[in-house]
Amino acid sequence: MKNLKYPFVLLVVLFLSVAAFAQEPMPGSAIPTAIFYNRDNGIFSTQQIPGGKKSLIMFFDATCGHCQQVASKMNKQLKELANVNIYLVSQDEYRSIDYFTNTFAKELVKQKNVKVVQDRDRVFIMAFHPKQYPALYLYGPDKKLIFTSSKDTDVPKFFKLINP
Repeated sequence: MKNLKYPFVLLVVLFLSVAAFAQEPMPGSAIPTAIFYNRDNGIFSTQQIPGGKKSLIMFFDATCGHCQQVASKMNKQLKELANVNIYLVSQDEYRSIDYFTNTFAKELVKQKNVKVVQDRDRVFIMAFHPKQYPALYLYGPDKKLIFTSSKDTDVPKFFKLINP
């Protein structure tokens, strides 16, 4: 009976590992449905993200140094981002979000194609399964995932995919 215990435990661990890996968003997957909040407490749903244009979603934490670097890079390359919808999503309070955007993305957030929303209900992680901050997701005009990464060093890849 003891000999059956170890293979069973190994099988359970293997199954859970595969299940956890399978939750990662894969290229071609649709934008998950999630509800966030605008500054005025109005609801913003990912279902409101329009098709017909690429969309870039950035999940950030205001105190994350890598998030700050990515936002600064995006802030400096506004022209390259003009043809993509950008959604900045954070679980932080708006006080912290404002500090982040005013310090690292001041010009970026002034653009008409940029929207900043709060994940007050903490649903982003369950819907998108980010590995760490910042988490970037690029969706095509068909609202299907093209590329995702949590590495600030992958920002140039996003720019190449946005403007091939």
